[in-house]
Amino acid sequence: MAERKQRVMTRILIVEDEEKIARFVELELLHEGHEVDKAADGRAGVDKALSSHYDLILLDVLLPGLNGLEVLRRIRREKDTPVIMLTARDAVMDKVAGLDAGADDYVTKPFAIEELLARIRVALKRREATLSATQASEAALATGADPLPHPPQTRVISLRGVSFDLDRRELLVGRDPVELTNREFEVLRVLMEHVGVVMSRERIASDALGYELMGEANNVDVHVAHLRAKIDDRLGERLIATVRGVGYVIRER
Repeated sequence: MAERKQRVMTRILIVEDEEKIARFVELELLHEGHEVDKAADGRAGVDKALSSHYDLILLDVLLPGLNGLEVLRRIRREKDTPVIMLTARDAVMDKVAGLDAGADDYVTKPFAIEELLARIRVALKRREATLSATQASEAALATGADPLPHPPQTRVISLRGVSFDLDRRELLVGRDPVELTNREFEVLRVLMEHVGVVMSRERIASDALGYELMGEANNVDVHVAHLRAKIDDRLGERLIATVRGVGYVIRER
């Protein structure tokens, strides 16, 4: 009963101008037990996202009024609500632009509804875990307790001029700190924890992103491209190597 109540309370905003797609997704989400709201253009999407509470936002890229990237930028100035982009563009750099603007994930149209629902479940679980950890820490501080009475030993992986602190979630390339999104951190974590081991796209998607690829292999490619853009120029060499037809690997040299 408690689980059902929690699911009903989960609110999702769909910002999509194609009525058939919006209605189809709405019906599926209602069937899953979510509460759903809709906006058909960018300006209405911004207004609703900023004036009401939502647990997750599904945001189309090509919207009238304001495009999806601008909508996302305006949301990110005030809120950190998880956002999954819906895009008809399959180019890697288009998706990187969405990640740069603050998207948590993206799904390429046309999509299988099972894939979208899987991405939504992952995003909501991450959101719930983050909120639970924050609430536990705040409660401990309020009572004067130590939120980490037995802190674990810091785990740092260092190689080739890169220092990766898994507990503090910090990356240094040389002496320069590099800011990573949660998804980028998880992809790099999987590769750094398996130095010298070729990791398939399927394994990275499962271990780092929490879902199966479901036929969209370049999901992982986008995150790797984004990591390369942030790391390689500073490092002066390519850290993450491509193994054609398989996946990626970080080698000691």
